[in-house]
Amino acid sequence: MYGSDGRTLYFHGSVASRSLVASPEAAVCVTVTHVDGLVLARSVFEHGVNYRSAMIYGVPRAVTDPDEKLAGLRCLTEQAAPGQWDYARQPSRKEMAATVGLALSLAEASVKIRTGGPDDGDGPDAALGIWAGVLPLTASWGAPEADPLLPAGIEPPPHVSARAHTRAG
Repeated sequence: MYGSDGRTLYFHGSVASRSLVASPEAAVCVTVTHVDGLVLARSVFEHGVNYRSAMIYGVPRAVTDPDEKLAGLRCLTEQAAPGQWDYARQPSRKEMAATVGLALSLAEASVKIRTGGPDDGDGPDAALGIWAGVLPLTASWGAPEADPLLPAGIEPPPHVSARAHTRAG
């Protein structure tokens, strides 16, 4: 999971994770790609994918200030499930101590987007009589599924129920 406040990308992990704490000065590249559909052309050579992609590069800094660490965790929680931070129990001191928070500036980032259909409709392959177009990929949130150990009568909060059957991403 990650979260962004528009200037900084926050992510986290366990303090036991060697990859997060062993090389504090190491550069990282964080990438996120959302696939929107398959682009199916008349020729397999021209097939592609419609997507939205971001790549952030830099040296993350450890978030040591307790207030910023809490704000970073809130940021990523709210990005994943808006409304959940105020609904659920806040992290304990022990949980905060077991979590490493990292902040990566968005100053060095690249965003790429590919949209549209195949590019072979005006070439020789157009005469082949083969279907070409886009097969969209959509993701949607399903109905909330309660923890089997949850006592009867505890319903999902409104911020969770409201997302059911809505488009994700």
